[in-house]
Amino acid sequence: MSVLYIIIGLVLLVFGGDWLLKSAIGISLKFNLSKVLIGMTVVSMATSAPELIVSIKAAFDGFADISLGNVVGSNIANIGLILGIVAIIQPMQVNENFIKKDWIQLIGVSLILYFVLFTNGDINRIEGLILVICMVALIIYMIKTMKTEPKEVDFEEGISPFKIVLYLMLGILGLYFGSDFLITGAVDLAKHFNVSDRVIGVTVVAVGTSIPELVASIVAALKKESAIAIGNVVGSNIFNILFVLGLSAMIHPIKMVDIRLFNFDIYWMLGFAFILLPLVLLPKKGFIDRTAGVIMLIAYGAFVYLTLK
Repeated sequence: MSVLYIIIGLVLLVFGGDWLLKSAIGISLKFNLSKVLIGMTVVSMATSAPELIVSIKAAFDGFADISLGNVVGSNIANIGLILGIVAIIQPMQVNENFIKKDWIQLIGVSLILYFVLFTNGDINRIEGLILVICMVALIIYMIKTMKTEPKEVDFEEGISPFKIVLYLMLGILGLYFGSDFLITGAVDLAKHFNVSDRVIGVTVVAVGTSIPELVASIVAALKKESAIAIGNVVGSNIFNILFVLGLSAMIHPIKMVDIRLFNFDIYWMLGFAFILLPLVLLPKKGFIDRTAGVIMLIAYGAFVYLTLK
């Protein structure tokens, strides 16, 4: 049954990712909005829904390490695994806004989580509220400062508002239920081998909840919408820290149990965030090429190996 759940989950995620991308591009064309903005808001929030549900449920059930490990592990997987795979399949062009704004925002938010955990090892309700307020403020800032773009693609130019909403709803449902099936099957298999909550959180659950980002980013990259693919990953990482952990902590304070989450995992998360800039600048500025993709996959493989060791 666990294997069947995983297969069903993957199928739902593939369809969900495609529907979500159609909705995102439709919204971008209708309102002449930046695709980076759409990727960092609509797409990233929808694909982060599994992380949100899993983290809240884990916090409620008393599995704080799964809740926190899910977010930290997902942020590592989003860059190392997802951007690595996408870059190998389809090298991505990165605009100047990524270097000047998006990357700086990602680093800033990642450091906020580090210092919150460094202070007392947990995230209380007040700190959770502050994180959520920061998320709202960041979205408002992006909407006000993000420039509009000319309509560069002729993708479903005549898509109706009804279809946009329909694709959005189908995409979110597909991603939510697909992730639920996938996580259920994966966690059952992991527990069978007596793996700790932290390891389950930063590997099995993290990769499972990151599958929507993977599917949406691959579909976007193949359709030559690299701005959405990259914006989705960066936006998801920011959303995971500020909103997923923030809201989870507001509902139920998150207290770190396994110190390796702070002594080991959090540094890998920061490392992957920092490494994005040199990979974008070298060897050719403005591109995440296949070489960068291989480097990220190797680094992610090293993280998983050392985690399971």
